[in-house]
Order: sequence, then C-alpha cells, then structure tokens
Amino acid sequence: QVQPVESGGGLVQAGGSLRLSCAASGRTFSSYAMGWFRQAPGKEREFVAGISRRGDTTDYADSVKGRFTITRDNAKNTVYLQMGSLKFEDTAVYYCAAAPPSFGSATARAPQTYYYWGRGTQVTVSS
Repeated sequence: QVQPVESGGGLVQAGGSLRLSCAASGRTFSSYAMGWFRQAPGKEREFVAGISRRGDTTDYADSVKGRFTITRDNAKNTVYLQMGSLKFEDTAVYYCAAAPPSFGSATARAPQTYYYWGRGTQVTVSS
C-alpha cells in the first residue's frame, strides 16, 4: 500500500512553468503505475498523465500533450509532473494516484483504476 502526497502547486502566470511532485510512502513504489489527474471547479476529475511502473511508458491527455511531462524516480519513491506553457484552463486541483500492483505494467486513464489518491495540490494560472 502507498500513500501519495502532492506538492509544488502554486500561482503562476500564463506561459510559465511549474513542477509538481508526488512522494509516495511504502517500500514497493516501483510496483505501482502512477497517474496525475486534475479537477477544476464545477468540472469532473480528468486524466492528465500516466506512467508505467518502470517509467518506460507514458500517456497524456490531448490537452496537455507536448506541454506536460510525467517522470518517476523509483529510488526516491517520487513521480513528477513538469508543466510548461501553462494556460488559464490548466487551473485546477491536481491529484496524484497509484494503481494497485495487480493492474500490471501499463498506464491507465480511468480514475477507477487507481486505488490510492493524494489530497491534491492547487495550481492557479493567471491570465
């Protein structure tokens, strides 16, 4: 079992960059595929990016492809989301989530695939 904890959110101007981190407790972090989701006010939670257990496969929502990069460092039990060319519409609470080891080595977009969720970190992009 892992417990994700997000950090790195804040206020940034449009066009700027921000890096989110997600530190996960537990000795078997490398057994979990990880994902980033976001939820804006009045909207449903949406998939942003996913990464496989070893970090060799990534997946991105079309809205962030080419601007965001997801990586992980299994030695540090941490997954990152590097966000660039930020837009006002990227404003949301960003959540880190871990899929159970039984899911396997792929990436996943469906929120119900992920069992463990962090509490989120606010990202606000000013226009």
